Amino acid sequence: MRTIQSLSTTVATLLLALVPQGGAQAATPDAPAAAATPAAPPTSATTTPAFACAATGWPWNCVAECESGGKWDTNTGNGYYGGLQFWHPTWKAFGGLAYAPRADLATRAQQIKVAEEVLRVQGWKAWPVCSKRYGLKGRAHTVQPGDTLSAIATRFRVKGGWQALYAANRTLIGNSPDRLTVGMMLALPG
Repeated sequence: MRTIQSLSTTVATLLLALVPQGGAQAATPDAPAAAATPAAPPTSATTTPAFACAATGWPWNCVAECESGGKWDTNTGNGYYGGLQFWHPTWKAFGGLAYAPRADLATRAQQIKVAEEVLRVQGWKAWPVCSKRYGLKGRAHTVQPGDTLSAIATRFRVKGGWQALYAANRTLIGNSPDRLTVGMMLALPG
């Protein structure tokens, strides 16, 4: 596993080196797959953890593995649907109906989009057992095209503004606070 972690760290470092230096907005990665695989939140680790499920989509594949055995189209009849086991009122409240009538009828990517909205508001406590299993805590925001630290800090009322947001995520972002990459998962302090 240590070799996989070293390889993941090396790949992440190389990818970050490709991000343009000039802009203060989030850079859109050249490969669409990069946005689907956010880096581990700094609240738990700054490199992808050594869980098998993390190799192909940290953290969401791990949460889905825990919640539904990794079956994104599951409907077990317990009132929760999809890989991330959305309760239907939650699916509806966070925009899921734009994708499908129920989470189990939506794609993995669509379920993750809705989960990112839930995560911004409820934090990892929305998945209490599974987030504890993987050491996920607090609220987080997945960087979107055009995001800046200032805009994110304002939107989520981060005490201390963009500077506090940067301090909480410096290991992930690096030495340049204007170098955000779409798909980065930032911890929201406070």
